[in-house]
Amino acid sequence: MLIIDVINDLEFPGGENVLPWALRMVERLGPFAQRMRKAGVPVIYVNDNFDLWRSSFTDVYKHCTRKNSRGQRVARALRPQPDDYFILKPKHSAFFATSLVPLLEHLGTKKLLLAGIATNLCVFFSAHDAHMHEYKITVLSDCCCAESDKDHDLALDQLQRFLRVRVLRGDELHPPPRSRRRATRRPPPEWK
Repeated sequence: MLIIDVINDLEFPGGENVLPWALRMVERLGPFAQRMRKAGVPVIYVNDNFDLWRSSFTDVYKHCTRKNSRGQRVARALRPQPDDYFILKPKHSAFFATSLVPLLEHLGTKKLLLAGIATNLCVFFSAHDAHMHEYKITVLSDCCCAESDKDHDLALDQLQRFLRVRVLRGDELHPPPRSRRRATRRPPPEWK
């Protein structure tokens, strides 16, 4: 499961429009990710580095949860758990200039679940690159958000029509039998 850009300060033009949708997304994505963890599905946070080029994921988390950060409630509610993986990305796609492909190969991944912010940008670009890598892709429509319903729905429609991405709500997807692999990298203690 790829959780894209939910550790986010939402301090960008249009971020104020994303916030109400992101808060609703949290209500569904948080419990869904927990179900996947319990089923043994690896959860991978792939997150923008916010031009903090000398930072770690911990630094990005602190940046996004700082006082007065527009996205702090979303980031805190969806913070990674101890067994989750995390990768920083420099651009829109989770695949571009990251270590995601070697990690997915290590995990023996054939199928991907995508969720996060924003449906029409980073989730969209990541799904396109996942398609190029020939993964079977499911995008969780109620675990993604954008600035508007129009942006969200158009992106999902394009992914279905042209990439044959499966689009489901989280309550329509049931976890597979317990996976054989578990995450081994643990976030630093300050996340707990």
